[in-house]
Amino acid sequence: MCLLSLSLAMVCSSCKQKAPQTAEPPSASASPVYQFELNDIDGVPVKLEAYRGKVLLLVNVASKCGYTPQYAGLEQLYQRYRTEGLVVLGFPANNFGSQEPGTEDEIKAFCTTNYHVTFPMFAKISVKGDDIHPLYKFLTEAAPTQSGSAGPVTWNFNKFLIGRDGSVVGRYDSKVEPLSPELTGEITKALAEAS
Repeated sequence: MCLLSLSLAMVCSSCKQKAPQTAEPPSASASPVYQFELNDIDGVPVKLEAYRGKVLLLVNVASKCGYTPQYAGLEQLYQRYRTEGLVVLGFPANNFGSQEPGTEDEIKAFCTTNYHVTFPMFAKISVKGDDIHPLYKFLTEAAPTQSGSAGPVTWNFNKFLIGRDGSVVGRYDSKVEPLSPELTGEITKALAEAS
């Protein structure tokens, strides 16, 4: 009987060792925004982790939109604050009125020729709908709209402000101009925060 008990104990012990291990939960200091990797406008993979410690302004952009002239303001914003740690990231999207129909090469040429864009631009993605890119799924679920509730991107040139710690600190609709006091004030606050 003693031998049977010992055998059962060994079998049970070996079963426990073979049970699947649960993954450690992510560190509380890990920011979900840094988990994403996207291709830049030239097709080169970029991990958003590369921007850790920076203040980011993520903008879904389009070349044939009434808000397209905001490219000029976004570039001015980038030039004004980049030495302090601001990086503007442009994400072309064709979700609204087919206003970004071009290829990556066409988009890049349009932006550099017409607006002298030097801030990082990424490959075209979807910012809403069934094929929404995981980054924008995260942003729209994490960031309240100005009305106070999370929700989908409403049009081209919506803006998400990310603090130095990787958290979403603000969300602005298309009507908010890049150089508006509303946006520049929040950028200045975010830049003043330690990472």
